[in-house]
This record gives sequence, C-alpha cells and structure tokens, in this order.
Amino acid sequence: MHAMAQACIGDSEFDRDTALTERTPGVYDAELSAGWTIIQAVNGGYLLALLGRALGDALPHPDPFTVSAHYLTPSVPGKAVIRTQAVRTGRTLSTGQASLFQYADDGTEVERIRVLASYGDLDALPDDVRTTAKPPVMPPYEQCLGAEAGPAAIPGSSAITERLNIRLDPATVGWAVGAPSGRGEMRGWFGLADGRDADPLSLLLTVDALPPTSFELGLKGWTPTVELTTHVRCRPAPGPLRVSITTRNLAGGFLEEDAEVWDSADRLVAQSRQLARAPRG
Repeated sequence: MHAMAQACIGDSEFDRDTALTERTPGVYDAELSAGWTIIQAVNGGYLLALLGRALGDALPHPDPFTVSAHYLTPSVPGKAVIRTQAVRTGRTLSTGQASLFQYADDGTEVERIRVLASYGDLDALPDDVRTTAKPPVMPPYEQCLGAEAGPAAIPGSSAITERLNIRLDPATVGWAVGAPSGRGEMRGWFGLADGRDADPLSLLLTVDALPPTSFELGLKGWTPTVELTTHVRCRPAPGPLRVSITTRNLAGGFLEEDAEVWDSADRLVAQSRQLARAPRG
C-alpha cells in the first residue's frame, strides 16, 4: 500500500469532524462538516458515527454493539443538536436512543435521524469464534482501482471522496466506464485518507462509505438510506479494511444492501443491512 501521513485515533479529520460539545447531560451540540457530503447531502455513515459518539459518551458502556438508524430527512452541513436518552442499563449492555436535529429557517428543530443502540465492552468479549463466513475474494490493494483510474469523474463523487482511501475491485467498477455488470456487488479496500486506523466508531462510517451497489445495477444518482442497522463484532486490527456489499433484490423502488467489513487479521469486524431508495436513473 502506498505511503501516507499517519493520523492517530483521536487526532484525525474524522475525529475533529465528529467532535461534540456537551450542552447539558445527554444533549450535545455538533457541526456537520461539508467535507462528508455526497452531492449536497451529508453521508449517512458519518451521521451514524456522530450519533454513535454521543451515545458512547452518554451511556456507561464504551463500544457500539448494534446501532439501528432511521433517516427521516436529509441532513445538510451546519449546526445540529443531538439529544440522547438511556433506555436500559445492564451489567454487560446498555441501550439508549438518540436523535439528531437541525434548524429550519424559522428556528424550529427538524429531526434528521433517530437511532436505537446497544453498547457494551468489546474487550470483555470471549475469544470463541465459530463461523462459516470468509473474507471477500478480491485482488490485492495495488491491483484495485481508485477514483483516478476512471476516464472521467466517478458519478456521484463529492467532498467525501477526498477524505477516504478506497480502492475498488475491478470486477465491480464497470459502472464507471458505462458497462455495469448487473450483479449488484461492490467490493473494495477501505481506509481514511489521513491514515487513521479503524476503531468501533469509524466502522459506523465504513459500512456506508463505498459507492452504492445500484451503480452496478445500471442506475445512477443518489441512493438515500431509509434505515441502516450495523453490528460491530470486534475491535479492528490496525491496517486496511476490506468491504463487501451485495444487493439481491431491487423491487418497488427500494433495495437492500448487506455489508461485511473485514480487518487485516481476517476477522469479520462489522456487518450491516440497509434499506435504500433506488435511484431514478
């Protein structure tokens, strides 16, 4: 993998752009950065990480285990407030809910996203693993393609692409040259552009950061998330991540995306499923 300046967890652009200011206990002010937009909307994974940080501060357990989010209205760069509430606190798991609001022209609050999540301690989990899951089969990093490999700008590219280091499996980039495969698959290597290693919080971004599988189905345009559930399975090892996303059914103007995230130690570190509106293109 090519050399890059290495940012540290807690001192990277991702951390600065997900920083929160506590207004009162459980209520946090935030500034949604324009650096994480897709076209004009703020990326759903970035929003999930913001809410995840708030819940990690408000709940007694540190790590997200499962986070389910409903996206109610599109978010835009600017000021926001996150309101959290503890639902139940147990010995090994705490459950809480959080909502992110922005402000209408008349100053009233507009809810953008609502989350229900359970938190625990990933470091306290047992080591026993029994699985049939396997890492995605794809070429080495050097043989995968970044945005610069296309003959023209990748459709839907925007500010967020400058903050991510994504190299896509050539078998899933036919859409970029007008020849989509029709298989509804997207695979690639993933990292943050400043070299920050992954942690449980950034995994909430990772599951929603690759181009949508609808591109390989021959559809172009915005694919807004309706609902996204993410499971964080273990703390990722340092190094690049591999992400595999599949869609098996597009019907009635909606599609599902199932994502798996694997770390450099060949461990399944996160899984997600989302329902999204299919592009109209």
